[in-house]
Amino acid sequence: MKIEVIDTGFFYADGGAMFGAIPKTAWRRRYPSDEANGCVLAMRTLLVTTDDGRTILIDTGAGDKHLRYLSYYRFFNLIDLTEALAQRQILPGQVTDVILTHLHFDHCGYCTRYNADGKPVVTFPNARHWVSQAQWSNFLTPNALEKDSYFPENILPVEEAGLLQLVTEKTALCPAIDLHLFDGHTPGQLVPYIHTPERTFVFAGDVIPLAASLSPEWISAYDTYPVTSYNEKLRLLEQAAREHQAILFCHDAYTTCTTVKKTGKSYKSLENIQA
Repeated sequence: MKIEVIDTGFFYADGGAMFGAIPKTAWRRRYPSDEANGCVLAMRTLLVTTDDGRTILIDTGAGDKHLRYLSYYRFFNLIDLTEALAQRQILPGQVTDVILTHLHFDHCGYCTRYNADGKPVVTFPNARHWVSQAQWSNFLTPNALEKDSYFPENILPVEEAGLLQLVTEKTALCPAIDLHLFDGHTPGQLVPYIHTPERTFVFAGDVIPLAASLSPEWISAYDTYPVTSYNEKLRLLEQAAREHQAILFCHDAYTTCTTVKKTGKSYKSLENIQA
């Protein structure tokens, strides 16, 4: 099995939003920002190819359909995911599975693209797209805090094509990948656990988006259920520290992957890992 990280681009998010109640005097020591308080975030896609012939994408970035509407995020260094795959001799039709941690725009944008007629069509026409049932329900009837993060054209064509695979419990996608469910940031996030002979890699999504967010109480203001986020982070971190798992960060522009250690009641990065 091969695991490869693809950065589909970067954007700026407000530091106060990313770190919630944590004062800037504390978080600026862990994560840089510009004069406008903007923190650079990555949009990280994982490409996993398995020995049994599966080609799997985990998250797909923001895509290019809504950049003008979302211009306040100041996107930069964007790449076309299909072109990035072509450079690796992978065609869209060869992708067998797309795992979506959740359906906010910066995680599922490249699931569809506009065709010549301006109609959104599925980018990976032969892939099962894995989404939790709880997240799908939240997408269909979003709460007031999340409605602006969902775009129907990013995912409805997938459902209409019969390519949506809904998950209701911990699920084995294949022998090497398990899908776990976590709440907090949004209902029913899927967190893939990728098992290799050396270690297990955990693509933490927005459960823990940054290495700077390892402290359980450092909860983003984007999390709709902060107390749940706190408890879910503890659940993920406790296992990661105990079993020496490596956490892959989907948004950290400076740290891609680390193991973690528990010190008292806190957690810290232990060793940077190359996925």
